[in-house]
Amino acid sequence: MNTSRASFSCFSGRGLLVAACVISVLSSLVAGTQANWPQFRGPGSAGISPAMGLPDRWSATENIAWRTEIPGRGWSSPIVWGNRVFVTTAISEGQEEAATKGIIPVVGDRYKPSKNRRRWVVLCFALATGDLLWQREVHQAYPDWPRHVKNSYASETPCTDGKRVYAYFGNVGMFAFSLDGRLIWERRWPRRKTRAHWGSGASPIVYQGKVYLVNDNQEQSFIEAMKCDTGETVWRVDRDERSNWSTPLVWENAQRTEIVAPGTGKVRSYDLSGNLLWELAGMSAITIPTPVSGHGMVYISSGFNGSRKRPLYAIRPGASGDISLSKGESSNRFVVWSQPKAAAYNVSPILVGDQIYVLLDKGTLASWDARTGGEIYPFQRIAPDARAFTASPWACDGKLFCLSEEGDTFVIQPGPEMKVLARNSLGEMCMASPALAPGALIIRTAEALYRIGESPR
Repeated sequence: MNTSRASFSCFSGRGLLVAACVISVLSSLVAGTQANWPQFRGPGSAGISPAMGLPDRWSATENIAWRTEIPGRGWSSPIVWGNRVFVTTAISEGQEEAATKGIIPVVGDRYKPSKNRRRWVVLCFALATGDLLWQREVHQAYPDWPRHVKNSYASETPCTDGKRVYAYFGNVGMFAFSLDGRLIWERRWPRRKTRAHWGSGASPIVYQGKVYLVNDNQEQSFIEAMKCDTGETVWRVDRDERSNWSTPLVWENAQRTEIVAPGTGKVRSYDLSGNLLWELAGMSAITIPTPVSGHGMVYISSGFNGSRKRPLYAIRPGASGDISLSKGESSNRFVVWSQPKAAAYNVSPILVGDQIYVLLDKGTLASWDARTGGEIYPFQRIAPDARAFTASPWACDGKLFCLSEEGDTFVIQPGPEMKVLARNSLGEMCMASPALAPGALIIRTAEALYRIGESPR
């Protein structure tokens, strides 16, 4: 996405009307007339929807069009195409371990395989009513690989091109279904260990007839492109990386289209044939956030809480080779700017107008000038009791939204100062990033799927 400075000249005031103008312009550039939410963080992985008129006030009983319970456990985000909502889950046949909130200290390898047999399932719901349209089981087993207490066996978000739904379950495999639930193809890989047995989490993305998947693990990491219609490998490239949980980004810029795949060792960018274009070292010890693009640049972050380095980088197009910063540098020919301690651990950044926002897991928000890297406001707490965030923020209708693990959504006015407009509580644990569609905000909790907004007539 390339955006001229003039496109955002309307961002000169502080009111909601101005913010709405900014998000409306950006949304149209990101999504055009696209009304679907086809992958993690939606069109262009931007977290921005062109939808207007959604409520900015709700509770467990107010402005709820429907609530549908989801069996099992899964932290994959919902996606939307047309009149369908897709999500994945893993259903335990025994007592499910309670979901854990908050920041869990790293204490080494302390996780063991589950003793319960599980069923891995893809679910499809009606957007209008929340009714279950179909469900398909893709695997059944006693998982012989552990996962982090905050992870699940269904944390990867599916993606769709409107023809098929591509559901990926880490060590289980990838499965392609028609929109009406017919299995078209499946792919399975050897099971790989992850760091400290924390499990997997990076989601696939789909672009121009291919599904792209990054599988970074402790044994043999790779990036692979598969044909959407058959699942056949188009190309596969081994990666000199260990475990990562960052979903890659398709970056359409003025010079070319790239697959930007963050890693702990290095961020690497590939062309659509799998050739390495450039690489960037200097990330934190664990990499999770997904990049975001805008203003002709791509923004990459890595913010593990236990690392001294928690960088946020802005990269311009056309790079080749190693573009890593030398000691003492904050920019070079292709790194337009960097901030050494501006990244979140789990949460992806969001670009709204001329500002890039970073929400830390512990509940503080900061903003920088997206063009220059200049600080607009430092990290400040959203609310005194808001201390755990995993879902990535989203923006629509002139507002920024941040969903906590407690199920509280904070509505924030974009601009030069942080201003919380509302706090909306569902009272259920939330870690998945929501999906948006015209007249619909879809939030996944530990127990259910919600549609926020008035019931369709």
